[in-house]
Amino acid sequence: MARFRQPSVTAFDPALDNLPPDARWREWMGRVEAVIFASPEPVPRAVLASVVGPDCRLDDLLADIQSELRARPYELVVVAGGWHHRTRRRFAEAIRFVRPSADPAEPALSPAERLVVTAIAYLQPVTRTELSRLFGKEVSRDVIARLKRLALIGAGPRSPQPGAPLTYVTADRFLAVFGLASLRDLPDWDRLEEAGLLPAATPAMPPADTLDRELGWDAGDEDEDRADHPAQD
Repeated sequence: MARFRQPSVTAFDPALDNLPPDARWREWMGRVEAVIFASPEPVPRAVLASVVGPDCRLDDLLADIQSELRARPYELVVVAGGWHHRTRRRFAEAIRFVRPSADPAEPALSPAERLVVTAIAYLQPVTRTELSRLFGKEVSRDVIARLKRLALIGAGPRSPQPGAPLTYVTADRFLAVFGLASLRDLPDWDRLEEAGLLPAATPAMPPADTLDRELGWDAGDEDEDRADHPAQD
C-alpha cells in the first residue's frame, strides 16, 4: 500500500480563507480529486481531510465529486478503506479488447481460485486443511502460493490446533480487487449461491474432475502445513 504523509505547513494553505465560499469549495473539490487521481492506491479519508480546511464537509464534497462524474466512464468509490478512481464496469470489455493486461490490479483468476479466496474471506483465519475439508479434497499449495503472490491473501495467526498450523487471511488488495470497502461488505453466503457463484445447498465444491484440474490437487499434502511449519514457542 502507498505511504501517505501530512503535507508541509510552510506554503500549503488547506483552509483557503482568502477565497469566497463557492470558489473555495470548487478548489477543495479539485484538490481532493487530484490527490485521489494521482494515487495508485485507495486514499484514506484522513489524508483527504488534510488538504481541505477544518470547516469543509468532506462527505458532502466527495458526494459532489461523485455527482459530477456520473456521466464519465469512471467513478469515485470507497475500496479497501480509502477512496479510489475506478473505471465503470460496463467499459471493462472495451479496455481489455485494446489492452488485455491493462489492469494489473484485477488479476485473472480461475473460477476455482475465486472460490478459494472467497472461502478464505468468509472463514478467515483458516488453515489449508480446513479449506480442504470444505472443498472435499486437498487444496494445492500452488493455488495458495499464487494467491499470496497476487497479494490477495497473507499469513494469519497460528491456529490453536495441534501443531499450530498456519492460517490464511485476505489482504487489503483483496478488498481493492473485489471493490469492497471492508469485509463487512461481503454479501451473504446465500446471495452468492443465488448468483451462481457458489454451489447451492452445500459448501462442498462441485464437479470433482473440474476442481482436480483447476486446483491441482496434491495427493499426500494433508499434513503439509503442520510438517513445513512446526509449532513455535
